[in-house]
Amino acid sequence: MNLRHKIATGALVLGSSTLMAFLGAWEGNGQNTVYADKLARGLPTVCKGITRYTSPYPLVVGDYWSDARCAEVEQLVVRKGQLQIADCITNQDVGQYTFDALSSHGHNFGNPSTCASRAVALINAGRIAEGCKALAWAPDGKTPVWAYVTDAQGRKTFVRGLHKRRLAEAELCAR
Repeated sequence: MNLRHKIATGALVLGSSTLMAFLGAWEGNGQNTVYADKLARGLPTVCKGITRYTSPYPLVVGDYWSDARCAEVEQLVVRKGQLQIADCITNQDVGQYTFDALSSHGHNFGNPSTCASRAVALINAGRIAEGCKALAWAPDGKTPVWAYVTDAQGRKTFVRGLHKRRLAEAELCAR
């Protein structure tokens, strides 16, 4: 059983104001011009982290998107992504903040990666607090996770900003 029942009954909200504000803080509010995201090897990105992988519209670096188009596509992308996250969460005790934190993580790294993560495995096993910590830390509790980018040569580089986002997701998750 997954979380779709909680969504259908209104116990969990898709595109909550908390999640949208969180994404705005980390992905950018008012980012209406399509830009080449350096952390994603130049992937064209707009609004609150919309990319060609999630957008129903083409993204061309330099194009301008209106606030209305950003809002429309953000809601579409976030809701679709949250339904994918809901399908991999089997623990019915997951609340809105945990759901929103996992949704942010999936928005940033891709829902399949989030669903396959140690964090989700722990949360599904009923170990929500440990799962929330696993959004930012390896099992040793000292090594950051999900905070690295890989360049074209396959070298991994730690990105402090990504780790700060993981810490914020872990904090939101544990609320």
